[in-house]
Amino acid sequence: MRVSIIDYNAGNIRSVENALRRLGVEPLLTADHDVIRRADKVVFPGQGEASSTMGFLREKGLDEVIRNLKQPTLGICIGMQLMCHHSEEGDTECLGIFDVEVRRFQSQRHEDKIPQMGWNTISHTKGPLYDGFIKEEYVYFVHSYYVPLCPWTAAETNYIQPYSASICKDNFYATQFHPEKSGKVGERILQNFLNL
Repeated sequence: MRVSIIDYNAGNIRSVENALRRLGVEPLLTADHDVIRRADKVVFPGQGEASSTMGFLREKGLDEVIRNLKQPTLGICIGMQLMCHHSEEGDTECLGIFDVEVRRFQSQRHEDKIPQMGWNTISHTKGPLYDGFIKEEYVYFVHSYYVPLCPWTAAETNYIQPYSASICKDNFYATQFHPEKSGKVGERILQNFLNL
C-alpha cells in the first residue's frame, strides 16, 4: 500500500510517520504532486498556524492537489482545520472541502485554559474511522481553534463547549485530536483509515 504524508511547512509530522510504521506501513513524506496523486492513501497532518501554512500550500500548488484528491485522505489537527472554508486564525481562507468556519476558543471561566492540551473523550462517533467503537474513548488534543458541530461531524467532544473532534465527507476524513499520540485508540483509528 502506498501511503503519502504531505510534506509542507508544519511541525509534528515525524510522529505520524512512526505511528504508521508501527502498523506495518512505510509511508512516503513528499511534496511531489504526482506521488501524492498516485498514493492509495494520503495523510495531511501537522501543527502550525493557519495563514502561513495556507500560504505555503498555495505557493507549492498543494492546495489544488489536496482539494482534488479522490483517494481516502486524512487531515490531522491543522490538517483538519485547513480542510474547512475559513479560519479565524489569521482570517484565513482555507481549502473549502468542508463548508464550515474554524473558530477560536473563548474562555468562559477562569479555569478554561487555551490551548486545550491533553486527553479528552470523544463520543457520538460515526463512519468508518470509528468501526468497532461502542463507547466514549480518550484521545489526545493540542489546539486553540475548533470546528463547531456541523453536518459532517463524525465524532464530538466537549471543551468549553461541544465541538467536532472529527469530520468526514466523501473521501475526506479528519481529526482535531492526534491519533498518532492517542495510544491504542489512535492506533485503531489509523488502522481503520488504512483499511478503507
